[in-house]
Amino acid sequence: MLLKYFYDTSLAHASYLVGCQKTGEAIVVDPGRDIAPYVQAARANGMKIVGATETHIHADFVSGASELASECGARLYLSDEGPADWKYKYTTGLDCKLVREGDVIHVGKIKLEVLHTPGHTPESISLVLTDEGGGANLPMGIFTGDFVFVGSTGRPDLLETAAGVVGSADLGARELFASIRKFHELPDHLQVWPAHGAGSACGKGLGAIPSSTVGYEKLFNSALQYTDEQKFVDYILADQPETPPYFAVMKRVNKTGPALLKNLPPVIELDAGQLAKTAADRLVIDTCPAAEFAQAHVAGTINLPQSSLVQWAGFFVDHATQVFLVCGREIIGDIVRKLHSIGIDNIGGWFDAEKIPPSKLRTESFAELPPGELKSRIESGEVELVDVRARTEWDEGHIAQAEHFFLGNLLKTAGQIPFGKTVVTQCRSGARSAIAASILKRAGADVINLQGGITAWEKSGLPVTAPSTPVCKG
Repeated sequence: MLLKYFYDTSLAHASYLVGCQKTGEAIVVDPGRDIAPYVQAARANGMKIVGATETHIHADFVSGASELASECGARLYLSDEGPADWKYKYTTGLDCKLVREGDVIHVGKIKLEVLHTPGHTPESISLVLTDEGGGANLPMGIFTGDFVFVGSTGRPDLLETAAGVVGSADLGARELFASIRKFHELPDHLQVWPAHGAGSACGKGLGAIPSSTVGYEKLFNSALQYTDEQKFVDYILADQPETPPYFAVMKRVNKTGPALLKNLPPVIELDAGQLAKTAADRLVIDTCPAAEFAQAHVAGTINLPQSSLVQWAGFFVDHATQVFLVCGREIIGDIVRKLHSIGIDNIGGWFDAEKIPPSKLRTESFAELPPGELKSRIESGEVELVDVRARTEWDEGHIAQAEHFFLGNLLKTAGQIPFGKTVVTQCRSGARSAIAASILKRAGADVINLQGGITAWEKSGLPVTAPSTPVCKG
């Protein structure tokens, strides 16, 4: 048997190629939209991809199942569990087998047994793997998708927070509790192969280790320690990460079927002379490093550095409206691929950063100052301090004079911030607040980014207050 692990760091997404070396057949579990890595790995190992499966309708990235069906002729194995509203709608005309609890998928001598493990979503399944080609008659591992992660479990509130299904968070939490009881019945030796690692918004407190075992998770996974259902529900629904708005779009896209990449229009290069006019009434994202953007940028653009593009683009980009890009020619392919991975297909074009004349177009800038240079101005109220961290971070402690406006909502909430005085943006280290500064600059504020964030503030010996009654405006 061949088991190959793929990890997209920008999405904290894990997927797997499982192959039978006796028959040369392989299946991909929870594929991402860019299928090239799977195709290349299969070819390098003398295998053909004959199947694709996913553990549920994903909310955080576009599935590559239909791409594999189109490009490789792969047969799809998709969940038929859950209510009618959460069943796949694009399978007509495709070679697809809908699977339920107890069904078995065979790929050569590889056996995958379906377990229904709802909670994260109603249709969620897990796949228990047995390598019959190696002579085994007992399973060796389980693909848990977003059900059980290393150190955590999938969040059960996304249907409510992303798709607007009122009351589904509590119901999902109780279904998840029942699924965990089923997980406790599995043999301890089984390896656990989840679909996400640390940094994913599909759960809280995910570990950075790529895999685990059932036995280890039973011992040390916090979510698996509860025996009282209500206490578990209270625990799992508390302090989940903010839900990116694009999650609702991904749910719909992956349920109804994403557009094939080959059918998308090419992303064309635009003349730099059109940039200022475009930025005046469209969303234009400059992907250059934050420090470079702060020193000089085109008026009206916002800054999402390449390294954090996927993490934040889903919060800011309206999938129905064209977005435009400023980047280097050498990275435009990677930028487009990353945006396509979260369903941002409506890209109006891109501007080559090297062709933008600094003196004529890069006329805007903002300062970045350390805590020592801003302390008195912040404490006196001369400036407006805006903390853009997540709500859970804010609740753990913040600078007394700060107001909270979560970065992901800032394009919509910037108008709530008084621009009568200079605005200082602040996060943990200064990276997110640099993005915030670009957004507030676009909105017309005189803005300064607090270098080093609240970490540098505390290291300077300056006070941080934990609120007794948190005040959160954003």
